[in-house]
Amino acid sequence: MTRPSQDTGRAPTDAETAPSAPAPVVVGTPGSFARGVLDERHPALIERVRRATPYPPGHQRALDALLDEITKGTVEPLDPAEPGAGPWRDEPYYGQRWADVPFLWAESFFYRKLLAALRHFTPGAWLGIDPFAPFKNAELAGPGVDDELAALDRLPHLSPDEQDRTLLLSSLWGNRADLGFQLSAGEGGLGDRVQGLVVDDSDALWDILAAGADRPGEPDRAGRTGRRGGPGKVCLVADNAGPELLPDLVLADHLLATGRAASVVLHLKPYPYYVSDATTTDTLACLDRLTGASGRAAAVGERLRDAVGDGRLILRSHPFSCAPHSYDRMPADLREDFASATLTVMKGDLNYRRLVGDRHWPATTPFAEATAYFPGPVAALRTLKCDVVTGLAPATLAELDAGTESWRTSGTHALIQISP
Repeated sequence: MTRPSQDTGRAPTDAETAPSAPAPVVVGTPGSFARGVLDERHPALIERVRRATPYPPGHQRALDALLDEITKGTVEPLDPAEPGAGPWRDEPYYGQRWADVPFLWAESFFYRKLLAALRHFTPGAWLGIDPFAPFKNAELAGPGVDDELAALDRLPHLSPDEQDRTLLLSSLWGNRADLGFQLSAGEGGLGDRVQGLVVDDSDALWDILAAGADRPGEPDRAGRTGRRGGPGKVCLVADNAGPELLPDLVLADHLLATGRAASVVLHLKPYPYYVSDATTTDTLACLDRLTGASGRAAAVGERLRDAVGDGRLILRSHPFSCAPHSYDRMPADLREDFASATLTVMKGDLNYRRLVGDRHWPATTPFAEATAYFPGPVAALRTLKCDVVTGLAPATLAELDAGTESWRTSGTHALIQISP
């Protein structure tokens, strides 16, 4: 079993320590989004987890202690006897109030302590049990998924450009009820159905993939490089499991089938992390859901199974995926993986926070500036569910601020951003 780790292999970067860097988002004052997560979402999640699975008395007492700590106490370290506690030993926030520590770190440590309370890493009967599996399984089995998968049968009737657009936006919006694979349905087509896309660099995304497919080949023994290199590797860093992972897998199949990628590396969590985060187990469940459907969905599922078997779809997990740090602290082996990709696609809100840094960026800060450290071209596909955002045009920001106050956190707005 993969042991939990957060070791980054190197010291914090200049971007983290420079005086000009924006301050990190902290859990903060009552009424803030981050404080609402601590005061409302996390206690509710503890109760939801408790009700979903019949845990024994020791687990129940550990959940009670965790609830008491986050609502009344200070941050306490993991028990030194806890498997995998070593990398968390020297964190600087122990003894502080939960409200006073960085939001990204606090969320990450909450979920790590939740897994410890439920003996997820402890040898015995509860080793490796996913406390969020009941929620993931219920969503994946839902009847709405059947309608989404059936809509794939309409894709051949779209032009190639429309297919690209539909599948990219399906991956962006995930299981949002009025979008998904049914983006092309209804009068008016895509243009009238897609709302709330505040940045759209999708043309640049496809251009990068096309340029990668046309790149020069490796030099031969005579030093000639005029041969066509063909498509390269695409790294797809997954976010949520269930109905939100399905369109990511369909997009991966599309990239392989259309020659945009020779291989797709799907980065997954090595163990359950945030509530819906996708693991290898969740991915295999999605493949079963696809192959158990009918029509085009089943064909996609079979192609993806074959792609796993022949190495064109690589399922990869790295301990840093569960670290409470931004990607500018990624270890060397992960950096090399992203550097060798034609494009890395970061899915979802948590990956966005880790990509740009969970900091108080001015919303008009260029996305390329916030991600300048990244070792290769990177794209973000993200619906807005937290305060952090970069890369907005001033006019767009003014329009959004003049509307609803919750546009940053409600999930009604989204973006596709590229840093080439």
